[in-house]
Amino acid sequence: MSFIWFLIIGGIIGWLAGMILGKDIPGGIIGNIIAGVIGAWIGGMLLGSWGPKVSDFYILPALIGAIILVFIVSLIMKSMRKAS
Repeated sequence: MSFIWFLIIGGIIGWLAGMILGKDIPGGIIGNIIAGVIGAWIGGMLLGSWGPKVSDFYILPALIGAIILVFIVSLIMKSMRKAS
């Protein structure tokens, strides 16, 4: 059951990051989950463990990490579109 919560919270964090930046995450729901999980990892590495915790995610560092990830992915996608 904790794995399902892990996926749900990861998806919500990825979705929120996309909404905050106004960017679409490639891959839809799966992309949101991946952005949330990888963003949580990035946020944990950069900012550590602080703030409220839900299903092994520290919400604030995870959200900040997901925002960073979505921003970087959007820059890469933009440069790829210009190149082709």
